[in-house]
Amino acid sequence: MRNGCLFGWFGVAVLSLAGCAGPKPTEPAGIDTQFLRDFAETRGYSCGQPTGFALTPTGDAMLFLRSGPRDVVRNLFEISTADGLMKIRATADDLLGGKEEVLTVEEKARRERQRVTARGLASFSLSEDGKLILTSLSGKLYVIQRNDGKILTLPDDPAGVPIDPKFSPDGRFVSCVRGHDLYVIELATMTQRRLTEGGTADVSHGLAEFVAQEEMGRPSGYWWSGDSQWIAFEEADVREVETLFIADARNPEQSPQGWRYPRVGTANAKVRLGIVSVTGGEPRWVACDWSTYPYLATVHWGKDSPLTIYVQTRDQRTSQLLMVDEATGRTTTLLTETDDAWINIDSDMPRWLPGGEQFLWTSERSGEWELELRRRDGSVVKTYRPGSAKLYGVVTVDGARREVVVSGSVDPTQTHLYRVALDGGEVVALTREPGSHSGKFSRDGNVWVHTASLADGTISHCVRGRDATLRGELPSGAEQPPFTPKPEMATVETGGRTYHASILRPRDFDKSRKYPVINYVYGGPHSNMVHASARGYLRQQWIADQGFIIVSIDGRGTERRGREWERAIARNVIDGPLADQADAMLALGEKYREMDLSRVGIYGWSFGGYFSTMAVLKRPDVFHAAVAGAPVIDWVDYDTHYTERYMGTPKDNAAGYEACSALTFAADLQRPLLLIHGTTDDNVYFTHTLKMAEALFLAGRDYDLLALTGFTHMVPDPNVNVRLYERIVRYFRKHLVEATPRRID
Repeated sequence: MRNGCLFGWFGVAVLSLAGCAGPKPTEPAGIDTQFLRDFAETRGYSCGQPTGFALTPTGDAMLFLRSGPRDVVRNLFEISTADGLMKIRATADDLLGGKEEVLTVEEKARRERQRVTARGLASFSLSEDGKLILTSLSGKLYVIQRNDGKILTLPDDPAGVPIDPKFSPDGRFVSCVRGHDLYVIELATMTQRRLTEGGTADVSHGLAEFVAQEEMGRPSGYWWSGDSQWIAFEEADVREVETLFIADARNPEQSPQGWRYPRVGTANAKVRLGIVSVTGGEPRWVACDWSTYPYLATVHWGKDSPLTIYVQTRDQRTSQLLMVDEATGRTTTLLTETDDAWINIDSDMPRWLPGGEQFLWTSERSGEWELELRRRDGSVVKTYRPGSAKLYGVVTVDGARREVVVSGSVDPTQTHLYRVALDGGEVVALTREPGSHSGKFSRDGNVWVHTASLADGTISHCVRGRDATLRGELPSGAEQPPFTPKPEMATVETGGRTYHASILRPRDFDKSRKYPVINYVYGGPHSNMVHASARGYLRQQWIADQGFIIVSIDGRGTERRGREWERAIARNVIDGPLADQADAMLALGEKYREMDLSRVGIYGWSFGGYFSTMAVLKRPDVFHAAVAGAPVIDWVDYDTHYTERYMGTPKDNAAGYEACSALTFAADLQRPLLLIHGTTDDNVYFTHTLKMAEALFLAGRDYDLLALTGFTHMVPDPNVNVRLYERIVRYFRKHLVEATPRRID
């Protein structure tokens, strides 16, 4: 790792870190960073844990990915669910033959959208019959035969490396996108066929556009029909989308990389859906009013279901579920959702039942998420909730038994699994221990993988039977952390509202002392911070051990508290949530006297970085220092789908955009502020932090800046990660411990 210079310039401290890995640097005096190094090198002690589970149709075997305890190179394993015998199916070394893994710029960007930092076999898929395994590595496709372990290398093509490979439902073909067009490879003959023509970087076929990947949770741009005869594909025309350029300042000899990025209020990609035969030919275009419904939110097509698409208006207040006649391209409206604020997308919906005469749907129409059973014409048969628990989502559907497993909880800090019978009967809780639970089920529902991250710090991956009886535990190669965090799950009432909070004290906590407080925050939608899962607090516990109390609070705008609670941020994403954090912090300080409310810092990343910036700008009476990582400074520079969902456009909500921009309040900064940003961030562009730095400088306000040279929105490099969190702790020590925050009237 190379360290840049640290210098002062009109009250601005700038530290630039190069993004290349190197020898471990000498540890500075004062802070023992060994835990940070171990945490970074083990990726939060997740390296070595099994992940990416896939069960065979009958559940007799399970496949999963696992790396070593201190590397991110994943290999493929298979284990028998009957006797626990395990074997290695494929390793990255075997497939690469000793060569280095190479990722294209496009694949790196795709993994960034999916928050994937793993190397080696980052993912795989299983054929419908469970006989074949498909994976990709370093620009090549491989199919592994489970019966004899034979590995088939699929043909290359000069058009480009394969993106988004999939099996056809019958297992005869492998599809992928190469050079912006859709291809299929027939496995029996190893012949490759191009299905679409004319794809370019400006008009692509089979690839999801940026906002679909980043904001809609839709990474794919094409879908097989259940009979393997057709493929529906997205055509994305980005010629009117603004191009933003990112340069690597470390390598000025390299040209900047251009990215199509639709900033709020500007042109989006023009999207339409085509249907093409597996034998090729002219596509049939789906008849949809794409000008009224420009967002293609979800696409579902299966053996028992018609082609079904979910489309949204630009303002995301109206959505339609459409059934497509694949023979003509005509559409029939099954249902319409409307909401005065916005409509959340459930990317798992709809789920069609065997026979294709009924489907499942989730909706917030009543003010709470509910599961609906609907007929083929869209009419409602019945509505379900998991008892007294709130519904989070559908995990699996057992069509033969007409049962559904859903996730939900009475307590928003926990996640549990429940079985719901569609034709009546009691709701059965499959999990009970406090914490977060998830499951991956075999197609027949008789076997499932149960992943649990519990309140006591336990993490487990178990194989269970249909009735949740334990069959065995999957072997983990992960290192165990040196301690178990002890977060206190608290609630506090103030202003007529109840807030959930987590509190972490130093492990050598002295009840006779008062401690400075750090509010670890996100504060935005769809990302609750308070979870009854102790392992999620490892790094926060280490920071607390440096002499702080770490607090996280879930205020309005977060999920799991109902529509009204979440939609409270409509058209203004900061004022209500910031009032919640401040009010709840003050109430916690009254309840827990060990909290020194005269010394409160705040820290977060992305939306949390924005929130931290606004906290010291607008509420310096409560927050006395801030560290803002990758902050969205001005919402006019963020993307369309996310920003307009909550804020509308600058044209129809000018006052809201001004009230929510950190630039509006730059001259009001009276507290220490450390801005941190990756210089090649292609999600929240570095321009956000540069604009804030300029505004603060011109207003004569002191601030600090840490530029992570060559890094994007994620910072996976262990050396840089260690230095990053050491720097954060030193910053809060300096301004909350070594110096007494001055009073602001």
